[in-house]
Amino acid sequence: QVQLVESGGGLVQAGGSLRLSCAASGRTFSDYAMGWFRQAPGKERAFVAGVSGDGVRIVYADSVKGRFTISRERAKNTVYLQMNSLKPEDTAVYYCAVRRLRFSSPYFTRDDVAYWGQGTQVTVSS
Repeated sequence: QVQLVESGGGLVQAGGSLRLSCAASGRTFSDYAMGWFRQAPGKERAFVAGVSGDGVRIVYADSVKGRFTISRERAKNTVYLQMNSLKPEDTAVYYCAVRRLRFSSPYFTRDDVAYWGQGTQVTVSS
């Protein structure tokens, strides 16, 4: 059974940093793009960042470019999201995701997702 377990969310002041982790178990995803989405209250779940299976190609949403960094450790089946210079508008539940198709682009939509994590809350106070 595949599981994606996120950790690292919490409450932080504006300008602060958090690091999210997502550990996958049940199978190996070294050939699959992984990424992060977020969902704020009253809004749709949206793509934040993605990384290709080999870790070489990376894509960010415009709203987080220059502030967030995604990375992965293939040997640990884990993906990370380093979030710096956080803003109140970054407040959301953050979800880890695995793309359905192998060897595919690191940018993907909700419809492309094969597996979701349970989500971790990130709250940025002003």
